Amino acid sequence: MTWTIERPPGRPVRRTADNRLAVPLRLSLTDGHTTDTELTLTLAEAEHLHAALCRALDGEPTPPAAPDCRQSVQASSGTAHIIGRA
Repeated sequence: MTWTIERPPGRPVRRTADNRLAVPLRLSLTDGHTTDTELTLTLAEAEHLHAALCRALDGEPTPPAAPDCRQSVQASSGTAHIIGRA
Protein backbone atom coordinates (compact mmCIF):
# COMPACT_ATOMS: atom_id res chain seq x y z
CA MET A 1 0.00 0.00 0.00
CA THR A 2 1.45 3.35 -1.07
CA TRP A 3 0.18 6.81 -0.12
CA THR A 4 0.43 9.91 -2.26
CA ILE A 5 0.05 13.34 -0.65
CA GLU A 6 -0.57 16.43 -2.77
CA ARG A 7 -2.19 19.84 -2.65
CA PRO A 8 -5.73 19.76 -4.10
CA PRO A 9 -6.24 22.34 -6.85
CA GLY A 10 -8.34 25.38 -6.06
CA ARG A 11 -8.09 25.07 -2.26
CA PRO A 12 -5.86 27.82 -0.82
CA VAL A 13 -4.22 27.87 2.59
CA ARG A 14 -6.60 29.63 4.99
CA ARG A 15 -6.81 30.90 8.56
CA THR A 16 -9.06 29.01 10.94
CA ALA A 17 -11.36 30.51 13.58
CA ASP A 18 -8.73 29.77 16.27
CA ASN A 19 -5.99 31.66 14.33
CA ARG A 20 -4.23 28.62 12.90
CA LEU A 21 -3.31 28.01 9.27
CA ALA A 22 -5.05 25.15 7.47
CA VAL A 23 -3.15 23.62 4.55
CA PRO A 24 -5.47 21.52 2.35
CA LEU A 25 -4.05 18.11 1.42
CA ARG A 26 -5.28 15.21 -0.70
CA LEU A 27 -4.32 11.71 0.45
CA SER A 28 -4.53 8.93 -2.13
CA LEU A 29 -3.89 5.19 -1.92
CA THR A 30 -2.65 3.13 -4.83
CA ASP A 31 -6.01 1.29 -4.80
CA GLY A 32 -7.71 4.53 -5.88
CA HIS A 33 -9.17 5.62 -2.53
CA THR A 34 -8.78 9.40 -2.07
CA THR A 35 -9.68 11.75 0.76
CA ASP A 36 -9.19 15.47 1.33
CA THR A 37 -8.03 16.72 4.72
CA GLU A 38 -6.11 19.64 6.21
CA LEU A 39 -2.84 20.05 8.06
CA THR A 40 -3.41 22.70 10.72
CA LEU A 41 -0.45 24.64 12.06
CA THR A 42 -0.04 27.29 14.72
CA LEU A 43 1.47 30.52 13.43
CA ALA A 44 4.80 29.56 15.05
CA GLU A 45 4.72 26.11 13.42
CA ALA A 46 3.96 27.72 10.05
CA GLU A 47 6.91 30.11 10.49
CA HIS A 48 9.26 27.21 11.27
CA LEU A 49 7.99 25.24 8.27
CA HIS A 50 8.40 28.31 6.06
CA ALA A 51 11.98 28.80 7.26
CA ALA A 52 12.81 25.12 6.74
CA LEU A 53 11.42 25.21 3.20
CA CYS A 54 13.38 28.39 2.42
CA ARG A 55 16.59 26.72 3.63
CA ALA A 56 15.85 23.57 1.61
CA LEU A 57 15.24 25.66 -1.53
CA ASP A 58 18.36 27.79 -1.06
CA GLY A 59 20.65 27.52 -4.05
CA GLU A 60 17.90 26.27 -6.35
CA PRO A 61 17.03 28.49 -9.30
CA THR A 62 13.86 30.49 -8.77
CA PRO A 63 11.21 29.45 -11.31
CA PRO A 64 9.54 32.29 -13.25
CA ALA A 65 6.15 31.54 -11.64
CA ALA A 66 7.54 31.53 -8.08
CA PRO A 67 5.69 33.67 -5.53
CA ASP A 68 7.22 37.02 -4.58
CA CYS A 69 8.42 35.78 -1.19
CA ARG A 70 10.59 33.11 -2.84
CA GLN A 71 12.24 35.69 -5.09
CA SER A 72 12.89 38.27 -2.39
CA VAL A 73 13.98 36.21 0.65
CA GLN A 74 16.23 33.56 -0.82
CA ALA A 75 19.44 33.63 1.22
CA SER A 76 22.23 31.27 2.07
CA SER A 77 22.12 29.39 5.36
CA GLY A 78 24.98 31.54 6.56
CA THR A 79 22.79 34.64 6.52
CA ALA A 80 19.45 33.18 7.66
CA HIS A 81 18.94 32.59 11.37
CA ILE A 82 15.98 31.40 13.42
CA ILE A 83 15.84 33.06 16.82
CA GLY A 84 13.92 31.23 19.54
CA ARG A 85 11.67 28.20 19.32
CA ALA A 86 7.92 27.84 19.58
